[in-house]
Amino acid sequence: MTLVTSMSYASDSIPLQDFCVAINDPNNSHVLVNGRFCKNPEHVTADDFFTSGLNMSGYDLNPFGVTIAAANVRTLPGLNTLGISLYRLDYPPHSLNAPHTNPRGSEILVVVEGMLYVGFVTSTSAPNMKNRLFSKILHPGDVFVFPMGLIHFQLNVGKTKAIAFIALNSQLPGGNNIPNALFDSHPPISDDILAKAFQVDKKVVDYIQSQFESNNY
Repeated sequence: MTLVTSMSYASDSIPLQDFCVAINDPNNSHVLVNGRFCKNPEHVTADDFFTSGLNMSGYDLNPFGVTIAAANVRTLPGLNTLGISLYRLDYPPHSLNAPHTNPRGSEILVVVEGMLYVGFVTSTSAPNMKNRLFSKILHPGDVFVFPMGLIHFQLNVGKTKAIAFIALNSQLPGGNNIPNALFDSHPPISDDILAKAFQVDKKVVDYIQSQFESNNY
């Protein structure tokens, strides 16, 4: 039972039909699966399984210059219930995809241009166990995996732009940027809590929080 239960949460649920094209209009839907209404199969077309735009950079992901173009259930409704998504990330020189987690999916990354320093940090699942960092410098053609839910990052350590494609075993894996979650939550976490957690003066916490307000991210 333990094995079966753990496997059932490894990724998005296994679909019970060939496809369930996501649709926002419940009046034109056929059935509700995985939080999205399914488009009536008789109205599904090839365009529901198609998107474009991953040949160019996308929208700003963070204030550090990284951009992202997505092929997930929001942009490709045919992905609904299939448990996969694909993204393109562009990294200007010295830009950072800050430490973050993807709570609903494991990630595999391939570099197609430039050079990235990437890594993830393990959880502390046993007494006296320290968080371990696994990191690597990647070049074009190199592949790296980030396990689901673990904090990970990518930094462009080259002098030129870097491009990577990442795939996840979730139609919408989510993203939880650690700095933003701690210092830019709404409502904000008490600076008393953050000051004690980081063992710094509250003025330091207030300063960090002000930086997120000024960046508007």
